[in-house]
Amino acid sequence: MRLLVTGGCGFIGSNFIRRRLTGTDDSIVNLDALTYAANPGNLADIAGGDRYRFVEGRVEDAVAVNAALTGVDAAVHFAAESHVDRSIADAAPFITTNVLGTQVLLDGVRHAGVARFVHVSTDEVYGALGAEGVFTESTPFRPRSPYAASKAAGDMLAQAAYETWHLPVSIVRPSNNYGPYQFPEKFIPVMVTNLVEGRKIPIYGRGENVRDWLYVEDCCQAIDLVLERGRPGEAYNVGGASERRNIEVARMVIGEMGRGEESIEYVPDRPGHDFRYALDNAKISRELGWKPATRFEDGLNRTVAWYREHPEWWRPLLARLDRAAQGFWTGHDRPGGKRAAP
Repeated sequence: MRLLVTGGCGFIGSNFIRRRLTGTDDSIVNLDALTYAANPGNLADIAGGDRYRFVEGRVEDAVAVNAALTGVDAAVHFAAESHVDRSIADAAPFITTNVLGTQVLLDGVRHAGVARFVHVSTDEVYGALGAEGVFTESTPFRPRSPYAASKAAGDMLAQAAYETWHLPVSIVRPSNNYGPYQFPEKFIPVMVTNLVEGRKIPIYGRGENVRDWLYVEDCCQAIDLVLERGRPGEAYNVGGASERRNIEVARMVIGEMGRGEESIEYVPDRPGHDFRYALDNAKISRELGWKPATRFEDGLNRTVAWYREHPEWWRPLLARLDRAAQGFWTGHDRPGGKRAAP
């Protein structure tokens, strides 16, 4: 298979590319804009291989998209602006990439006659849950941040492309991913890198918000299965079956690193902070035989160890992130004041 992957220098995309190149005979074109959160170093070990080609370009650029789609059999769309705090401060880049970019890609896939298209979305399109219940694929969308709204719009455009042109598109809605190569703006990397550098862990509110955690390798396996056997026009929830309060995750990390409660700093909650997400995996389990393989305790142990062992990977990114943040938040109110919990 000749495969186009958008956003392949990001966290999940780079893990997916590495998995496909290891487990299949695919050749892969990686279209990535190299925004602040992308890192070509995620794939430094495979760069230059005859089955991998990197193309710098934006998904909202039809010329770049159409060129990258030449000769492609299938496409997997990871490229997205994904940081909720940034979307609250400035929604425009999220609309450009997540909405316009998705439509440009759908148009390109349709005109190129690509046989399979997987759109990678998020559980945040459903909104928030109370203490009970789960999201199914038929749960109505109720996004509560500009980021979530932009992803919901992308989902609806993908579904419309199937209904209108019978485009062979399937949608994947994962829960919170974690694992190696995650940009240090996100919750678990923030905690580990802060502790390594002697800083405290910022937690929104009292840390009572609940997330369902999914190890990135398990997520990539699910996307693999949807790419190979998912039904066109269908969406698949991909949850980790590992619900934890943010404060629980923080305490697991500080325990793993031999620290105490004094390492936690509670910061003001952000606007529209979703209380809880939880996904029903019954559909993907029933149709494709997928279920999460990694216990949260094991995945977290591996993730903490990876960040502790690879400061040469994340320290330059932290410096770049700090510089980008100084420019980005000028003139904006920075929610929470610091990098904090999801």
